[in-house]
Amino acid sequence: MNAIGDRKAPHAASDLGRRVAAKRARLGLSREEVAERAGSTPGYIAYVEERVPAPGIEFLVRLANALETTVQDLTGSTADLPPGGSRAGYRARMEEIDETECWELLDGHGVGRIAVEGGDGLMVIPVNYQVVDWEIVFMTAADSALARGAASGAEAAFEEDRLDEAFSQGWSVLFVGPVRTVSDEASVRRIKDVVHSEPWAGDGRDTVVTLSPRRVTGRRIRVPGAPGTPTGPAGQGPSRR
Repeated sequence: MNAIGDRKAPHAASDLGRRVAAKRARLGLSREEVAERAGSTPGYIAYVEERVPAPGIEFLVRLANALETTVQDLTGSTADLPPGGSRAGYRARMEEIDETECWELLDGHGVGRIAVEGGDGLMVIPVNYQVVDWEIVFMTAADSALARGAASGAEAAFEEDRLDEAFSQGWSVLFVGPVRTVSDEASVRRIKDVVHSEPWAGDGRDTVVTLSPRRVTGRRIRVPGAPGTPTGPAGQGPSRR
């Protein structure tokens, strides 16, 4: 799998604009499609994303519904709360995600968690990642637990997920396999040329580590009636893939 590029979006001048643009991109919607869903115009959606708007609550509700989220999520009022605080959805079902879709859900780059054995035992670390040629790539510090584990060829588990707090549903994917340090200069340069962004943790993370999954699994929780949930026969809830 090649690294997935990112289309450059106009600079968003507000947190609301950034969240709207990110939600729209995650759903794969155009501004025209969001405008149609929200009963607005593409120009006003662009204004919300790129300027410092002060839309009324009525429009925010319509916009949140169009983006399959909540007003609280769009405005950032839940940003500091731990995820998963909502009650379980009514008649929720869990289904397995096949390997192909697990790779698709990674979306080329993002932030996930990796579990690796460290000096003080097992550690779970949030990391930026990039998908390159069917491997998951991390940029880390030379003395980090991840780099030390990679130097010894340790096995690691990488997890990524998404939660829809409004409807108590979501998905999680898990990639398990050995990690290794990339030391060949040509390979390091090739990987660095395609990485989407620098690690959020800052400078000094120039060691390239890759995870080559030998096991890929995923699970999804669906709630009947929630956005994106297919409906099966009456009384049966969502259909399985």
